[in-house]
Amino acid sequence: MSHSYITYLECSGCGRMYSHEELHTYCRACTSPLLPRYDLESARRRVDRDRVSRRERGMWRWHELLPVLTPENQVFLGEGDMPLLPLPFLGSDLGLSHLFVKDESMNPTGSFKARGLASAISKAKELGVEKVIIPTAGNAGGAMAAYAARAGMKAHIFMPKDTPHANMEESRMVGAEVTLVDGLISDAAKLAGEKAAAEGWFDVSTFKEPYRVEGKKVMGFELAEQFGWQLPDVILYPTGGGTGLVGMWKAFDELEKLGWLEKTKRPRMVAVQAEGCAPVVKAVKENASACEFWQGAQTIASGLRVPKSFADRLILGNIYASGGTAVAVSDEAILESQSHLARLEGIFAAPEGAATLAALKQLIQQGWLDPDERIVLFNTGSGLKYLKPA
Repeated sequence: MSHSYITYLECSGCGRMYSHEELHTYCRACTSPLLPRYDLESARRRVDRDRVSRRERGMWRWHELLPVLTPENQVFLGEGDMPLLPLPFLGSDLGLSHLFVKDESMNPTGSFKARGLASAISKAKELGVEKVIIPTAGNAGGAMAAYAARAGMKAHIFMPKDTPHANMEESRMVGAEVTLVDGLISDAAKLAGEKAAAEGWFDVSTFKEPYRVEGKKVMGFELAEQFGWQLPDVILYPTGGGTGLVGMWKAFDELEKLGWLEKTKRPRMVAVQAEGCAPVVKAVKENASACEFWQGAQTIASGLRVPKSFADRLILGNIYASGGTAVAVSDEAILESQSHLARLEGIFAAPEGAATLAALKQLIQQGWLDPDERIVLFNTGSGLKYLKPA
């Protein structure tokens, strides 16, 4: 049995193929993101889903469907297998029968970013990378710094000056060099890209390398397993760069081809954004195939302050294919929902996670949801990371 059934990288735009045994960023022909592809027919014959379920907990128990070829290159800090928690009190308050939260706050460094960076850093290690660079709105930088330290790599992080203090300190604590930028993540990305090109750093920006999406797709595998190899009806996902939304949709496709799902009906995917930075919402309203750059982006949810995702076409394509939608919520609604979730269920969500509850309330008012549907909110990180120092 293969440790990984990865076969090649495919351009999500033009379909061009690339070798997974060489270091790549994005497509040289059309600048679209590259996605790893697997020999799913062989995996279907040789990998038993129930055996995977019995393995030691953690993201790498799905190693046949992840891109790292050898176990010694897996950089592991305990990521994965986050709980799917029922929300009975909140559900009752909102008139919903089957409401859940996938709580990613217990991942290493306190957010779901651990999954994607574990995958990206592990594959970079396997391909001989020694120094990595990233622009970040916060949590991705802290995760990258931690996994780079674990892998023995040098790390450089560019982040806006108003990034939560915890993200700055956690990055410095594990040895990363942190550069604060007067601007948004798009400004940080420009500076990081220039430094990467000039000095040979490997850029692990969202979708500018092929493997962060693979770590995030494991959330989709876990959801299917936690629901008895079925899928929920609706997923509300906070969408900045959109790696998790794209990753889960990719996971559902792979699970179908593996024959592991008891029912193949996929969820409706809801991208949740802030009113102060809602390029995906605007594009969905216009039925557009790409997003426009959002001018003057501003929101308390730093992970949602992404003026334009590099994978905007993939995000929109997945939303349309699922019959989903996109919702923008105010900062006031985010704070109210953060308190609502904490008081009723004891979960102190990050603002990005709380935004999904604010969006859920909108969809209920619009009659977009059936009260008996299985609905999953994603809390992508711990609210503790957003507390300001005294």
